Amino acid sequence: MLERTLWHPVALAHAVGSQPMAANLLGEELALWRDAQGAAHAWDDRCPHRGARFSLGRVAGGELECPYHGWRFAPGGQCTAIPAMPDFKPGPRHCARTFEAREAYGMLWVRLAPPEGEARPIHDFPLFAAEAEPRLRKTTSGPYFVQASAPRIIENFLDMAHFGYVHEGWLGSRDHTAIPPYEVAPTPHGVRATGCLAWQPRSSIHAASGAEVEYTYEVTAPYMAVLTKQPEAGSTAIEGLWESIAMFVCPVTEETSVAWTRMAMNDFASPDARLIDFQDTIFGQDRPVLESQRPKRLPLDPAADLHSAADRISTAYRRHLRDAGIGFGVLR
Repeated sequence: MLERTLWHPVALAHAVGSQPMAANLLGEELALWRDAQGAAHAWDDRCPHRGARFSLGRVAGGELECPYHGWRFAPGGQCTAIPAMPDFKPGPRHCARTFEAREAYGMLWVRLAPPEGEARPIHDFPLFAAEAEPRLRKTTSGPYFVQASAPRIIENFLDMAHFGYVHEGWLGSRDHTAIPPYEVAPTPHGVRATGCLAWQPRSSIHAASGAEVEYTYEVTAPYMAVLTKQPEAGSTAIEGLWESIAMFVCPVTEETSVAWTRMAMNDFASPDARLIDFQDTIFGQDRPVLESQRPKRLPLDPAADLHSAADRISTAYRRHLRDAGIGFGVLR
């Protein structure tokens, strides 16, 4: 399955510590933890001895200890000790099932299976790296737990036509709902839409009045998308810099997901809590609509839904998923 060979976000990096925590990805139950050197790990949340959850255990001496019988496992997955048999040396078969884990953009990312052929990297988001572009402030909001498939969440993120209804008074207005024509083109990893214009009563958290905002949207992976926006001159605190927001979605099951937004903003005056609260409000408005959609998985058959020209980016996204062979969270 292609989805297993891609990198997916599973937790905020700072939330993963020496105490194991549970997570879920593509139907797999994971245990996330850090060893004595601070390296993060993602394992199958099942001790190979009697199936107890590693996430209920503890880290001792830089190793993960099962909560049931105290079996201990080194960071590479090899069992190092069986307390009931202190003189026994565990062999190669005595090992935990592990997955690749990496940190980037304030998140812990996991890949469940190696890809066939050349590996695809964690996608290049230079603006969202903590050390990149010091004129933009990096903040992450979430996690948002949603009873909706990951592709539904990404499609909603790409959709401007709902602003005046779902986000009235925040991102849109019923008096300004027209979506002018915009361009969509395929990319090596998804699709990109340029020249997207939308009128917004609050074009940013610090905007004093409404403005027409220019957006660029890019799908960078099946369950990831990035928007950049350039509000009208004079409507933001700092001029000359495009802000960006990424939507990172973890596909938990076919019909449930966890999402985060990573922001690269030109607001250095507001406290983190204010920036995050704004994103919480916007996602809180989206959640009931997302959870109401039927079918819960995104249909890829072009005849399954009606479409308009304002939906060009979402129909291109559906086409990309179909052509790429994505099967998790969609209906073919």
